Amino acid sequence: MSPAEPPHDCRLCERLTAFRLQNTQNNPDWFNAPVPSFGAETARFLIVGLAPGMQGANKTGRPFTGDYAGDLLYATLEKYGFSQGTYGADPTDGLSLADCMITNAVRCVPPQNKPTTQEMRNCSGFLAARIAQLSDLKVILALGRIAHESTLSALGYRKSAFAFGHGAEHQLDQGYRLFDSYHCSRYNTNTRRLTPDMFESVFAAITKHLASP
Repeated sequence: MSPAEPPHDCRLCERLTAFRLQNTQNNPDWFNAPVPSFGAETARFLIVGLAPGMQGANKTGRPFTGDYAGDLLYATLEKYGFSQGTYGADPTDGLSLADCMITNAVRCVPPQNKPTTQEMRNCSGFLAARIAQLSDLKVILALGRIAHESTLSALGYRKSAFAFGHGAEHQLDQGYRLFDSYHCSRYNTNTRRLTPDMFESVFAAITKHLASP
């Protein structure tokens, strides 16, 4: 099995490696590497995003840190008790997660935020290992259709096994409960495809599920 976290100089994807090297030349003080998961190995709740944002996680080195999607995600995590400290959009802000981990289906920033099918396959082993190593895991939240399908593939399911839909819940054979949400991107929130209330309703359902025996 693959390790749960790719090496800092991972070269599985030729296009992403070239893009990462280009970004390093343009912005040498940025992270510019596969972004590691954030949170404790004892987490019962795993959030799966799509990929690092160019000026978010690719710059800061922490998932969803430094861009608008992170503003909404971390505010919601705080509201539902899944974080401690204050989110400052900086990995040195002292924020920690409580019973929660955040990762991405693709660990390197892709051009135009669009990974190819092969790049998602290349990264699937890391996601599968990440899930497998969380021994207390009960809930997975997929942010967007691609994260949903990547999670299913990593667990050995066909993408068609469970349909994606905002607020949908799927009971998986491994004992995990998969929840779906539209991605908390600026585009989705600006177009009102996803509102804060809609996002919070998913977290309320997750909180209820984690509290059940």
